[in-house]
Amino acid sequence: MAAGYLIGSIPFGLIFTHLAGLGDIRTIGSGNTGATNVLRTGNRKIAAFTLLCDILKGLIAVLIFSVYGPVLGIIAGLFAFLGHVFPIWLGFRGGKGVATYLGVLIGAIWPYAIIFNLIWLMTAIITRYSSFSAILATVVVTVFAFLSLPSTTSWSIILMGTIIIVKHYTNIQRLCKRTENRIGQKAK
Repeated sequence: MAAGYLIGSIPFGLIFTHLAGLGDIRTIGSGNTGATNVLRTGNRKIAAFTLLCDILKGLIAVLIFSVYGPVLGIIAGLFAFLGHVFPIWLGFRGGKGVATYLGVLIGAIWPYAIIFNLIWLMTAIITRYSSFSAILATVVVTVFAFLSLPSTTSWSIILMGTIIIVKHYTNIQRLCKRTENRIGQKAK
């Protein structure tokens, strides 16, 4: 659990934007350290690299600890996710967890990662809202997990999904008011 948490708590978005001279990502847009907020800096390469590294946090935690059994792999992935969302180094204020969640899905139950990606991509193409795409894909995967996976895996996916939805609370409010930023749009 501790190792998964520490892997997940590395704030790649903050590190990469700082190294690129883009300032403190926590003062831009949503203030989160995740890839979507990094994209608001206008630097697509740094955003893509942040996305990749945030996915790898979940994936690596699952793969390393799955050698001791699939249950330990999903638990390590859950704690990597928690480390990303609530990093000790940043006063427990990190990203919203979507990329790390995807990494956990890839490592633990890859067919669910494909479902997540397809739903996210189709929704993003249609709406151009990253937040809505992530919320919808998360809800679908969470329902599938509840209906079809063993209990430890299912409850881990449900917990991560619930946290993702809660962390998107302000996005949901902006979506309802039609003031949410679209993909590629700089924050106001």
